[in-house]
Amino acid sequence: MEEVLEVYTRSYDETHPLICMDEGCKQQVEEVRTPLPVKPGEPQRYDSEYERNGVSHLFMMFEPLNGKRFVDVTERRTAVDWAHQIRELTEVRYPHAKRITLVMDNLNTHVGASLYKAFKPQEARRILDKLDIHYTPKHGSWLNMAEIELSVLSRQCLDRRIPDQQFLEREVKAWEEKRNASPAPVDWRFTTENARIKLKRLYPTLEG
Repeated sequence: MEEVLEVYTRSYDETHPLICMDEGCKQQVEEVRTPLPVKPGEPQRYDSEYERNGVSHLFMMFEPLNGKRFVDVTERRTAVDWAHQIRELTEVRYPHAKRITLVMDNLNTHVGASLYKAFKPQEARRILDKLDIHYTPKHGSWLNMAEIELSVLSRQCLDRRIPDQQFLEREVKAWEEKRNASPAPVDWRFTTENARIKLKRLYPTLEG
């Protein structure tokens, strides 16, 4: 926890950006009956019946110090899928960065070995060498600012029935572009000093 909090105190450096990464999912639901037309002053009305249409996965990359985010919609969330997201981060999103600080949870696919599953050893090593990885602790995913950003996405864009992956991709892209049009850096205020006071029960007690 303190390691992640220390990372959040660093100043902005375009050659060494801070990226928070998280994953989510969205179940796609198709209507079986056409919803009733919406009238002014009335809530939307639709049938309680629906048809499940699979699940899509979301990869969120969030740069809190300049308020930019990138969201990709995928069919799966395997180790290879994660590896391709990381290659896009280093090669396409931030090709000029000398090193990227990456904050994420310790899911079993979020490891260097996943890069070796997807790419030749030389490429996997080259990508891994560009990363400075910091994991949030167990039960501490709230420390990941990308998780907070995914929550915003869910409330503002995904809190409704979405029929298929193509529709989901369009809606997520529109949300991303709108959010990035007026980026605002995150003012993270929870410090190590705060943690030692408010989460004192989590620290070991030393006698004498």
